[in-house]
Amino acid sequence: MPPEALVSRIELAAQPDAVRSARHHARDVLNTWRVSDDAAHWAALTVSGLVTNAVQHATRSVPPDRLELTLRHSHVQLLIEVADPDTRPPVRADVVSSTSECGRGLQLVESVSKEWGYYRRPAGGKVVWCALAVNAQQFS
Repeated sequence: MPPEALVSRIELAAQPDAVRSARHHARDVLNTWRVSDDAAHWAALTVSGLVTNAVQHATRSVPPDRLELTLRHSHVQLLIEVADPDTRPPVRADVVSSTSECGRGLQLVESVSKEWGYYRRPAGGKVVWCALAVNAQQFS
């Protein structure tokens, strides 16, 4: 029987500083869970991309809503979920130039994750998620 998943959930105000807070939270949690530095690095970058997108979507609602970051660690994968109040599906933007600062979040998520997607929440909004592979030997 596989070990139980570890779960961490944090609610954040839909403001630009949510990205930094989410990234720090993810690093602290993954450090506590003894995730390798390499896996924690990619997870923190992925969290930053997903939360940045969520902040952009959440601030379109009046008043701006809250976001929720959930991390689930099953000892073979790390599932990252970010919920926001907008029901529109995430769209992977084509980056116009190499110096562009926008449009890279979902490209990063797609390039480092095993899979990713989204679903609509019954109570409204959506969750964008991705799964990162981890080596079970990295955890003890």
